Amino acid sequence: MHVTSGNKFKKLIVIGDRVLIRLSKPSERTETGLYLPPGVQEKEKVQQGSVIKTGPGYVIPMVVDREPWQNEEEQVKYVPLQAREGDIAIFLLSSATEVIYEGEKYYIVPQSAILMLEREEDI
Repeated sequence: MHVTSGNKFKKLIVIGDRVLIRLSKPSERTETGLYLPPGVQEKEKVQQGSVIKTGPGYVIPMVVDREPWQNEEEQVKYVPLQAREGDIAIFLLSSATEVIYEGEKYYIVPQSAILMLEREEDI
């Protein structure tokens, strides 16, 4: 199951090290057989879902070695996230923020709350 960001998510910009995730159905499992046992899902401490969109990553602090009066535009640089669109993520629900977008429930999760990713083959 590979999810891509279609027009529905085109307007959304995920900030920093955060990931937008849609929960999988409790009985749903991945093609490779990864699933969470019902006991774990009932406690809702750990959840599984598809990565819909990711932020740019962690900002790299820049050393300013020029004068403040110079008009040169600074380009922000990032350390990219490990999570990618279409991955299946196992994450800690306690760190997630629930949001409703166009009538559907999603979670915004910091990468630090993602315990494991499952990815189809790298292209």
